[in-house]
Amino acid sequence: TVYPNTLRGEQVAPASKSSMQRACAAALLHHGTTRIFNPGHSNDDLAAMDVIQKLGAIVKAEDASNESKNVASIIVHSDGVKPIGTSMNCGESGLGIRMFTPIAALSDQSITIEGKGSLLKRPMHFFDTIFPKLGIEIQSQAGYLPIQIKGPLKPANIEVDGSLSSQFLTGLLMAYAATDSTNAVIEVQDLKSKPYIDLTLSVLNAFGWKVQHQDYKRFEFLAHPPLAAHIDYTVEGDWSGAAFLLVAGAIAGPIKVKGLQLDSTQADKAVLQALKATGASIEIKEHTIQIGPSKDSAGITIPFNAFEFDATDCPDLFPPLVALAAVCDGVTTLHGVSRLAHKESDRGVSLQTEFAKLGIQIDLVGDLMKIHGGVGIKSASVFSQHDHRIAMACGVAALKANGPVTITGADAINKSYTNFFEHLGKLGAKCDIV
Repeated sequence: TVYPNTLRGEQVAPASKSSMQRACAAALLHHGTTRIFNPGHSNDDLAAMDVIQKLGAIVKAEDASNESKNVASIIVHSDGVKPIGTSMNCGESGLGIRMFTPIAALSDQSITIEGKGSLLKRPMHFFDTIFPKLGIEIQSQAGYLPIQIKGPLKPANIEVDGSLSSQFLTGLLMAYAATDSTNAVIEVQDLKSKPYIDLTLSVLNAFGWKVQHQDYKRFEFLAHPPLAAHIDYTVEGDWSGAAFLLVAGAIAGPIKVKGLQLDSTQADKAVLQALKATGASIEIKEHTIQIGPSKDSAGITIPFNAFEFDATDCPDLFPPLVALAAVCDGVTTLHGVSRLAHKESDRGVSLQTEFAKLGIQIDLVGDLMKIHGGVGIKSASVFSQHDHRIAMACGVAALKANGPVTITGADAINKSYTNFFEHLGKLGAKCDIV
């Protein structure tokens, strides 16, 4: 249960699970030792660490100090993809299943790819279409998990559909790069979420692989010097999780959020554009963002403006932006609803359903979401739909409600931002956790 309140203070952004999971994959593919600094500990991150161990890596955590239980880094020793068993489980991570399946296929061993929860309902037909072209035997459950595969993957010139998710392409880019083949080309049609591919290429480049693209439509793999025997990689702060902190600060602050890279390739950095459009007060200094409501010369809070924003390439921003739009005067329009159907829930419908309980009308019109804000947020009991971002969005909106908001299934946050409600509490929110 989250009670309405104002926020003050500062908070370090959580580690990016997008960056962390890609770093784990690259560390597995790297023949040598990798030290990953600022590792995440969400369920998706833990699943990624488990997967790379199932695929042959040895992972050791290092404590920040003898007195602290905080993990400062993890060390990964790897000699490439050499599965130690016949199965791997990606938990509920959509990125994990789509990225690690092509990587697992680098081995010539038969392996069963498994998941749980919402992942069992998410389509994987992509692999049925592409893998036979790469010499990989595959047997799925009519395009759903579990999937049985047997490699080895043999890079070939292929054309893939990038409209459903960029995560499939991320897995192929990493697997192709690891083979050191310079002859194969991946052609991509209608790629969505291009910034996430920028992040993939950034991680590959940091490890020493060279991949170039032509307008995200043609990806080529270049020769490169041998990778260093020891590689250090630092996981970025997470713009996806921080988006909820930034919106909370905007509507109930001011607060300071630290640990975010302003030159990040993460798609969700675009949340700053939406916040600026509302008229929120934003001040950026080095790695610190101070954010809060704007005030006039008399110190009176200026109402937030409704805004229009295209979230097609950053669909994870829908939940925090709905919480933001709920306090904005007028109708906010978000583009890209078609990207929400195959998330942990049908996220467009989930947002519409749960925010209706809070008194906020949301219309879904084709690829548009229209949020009718500025009418007041009501005290209510809502359900996370077992979706981490729905739970966090409702928690942020509760800060401006007319009474407490109870979120059932709030433990869904463990998928990406385990300490979210704890961090809200440190900033001054009253959160009762049962």
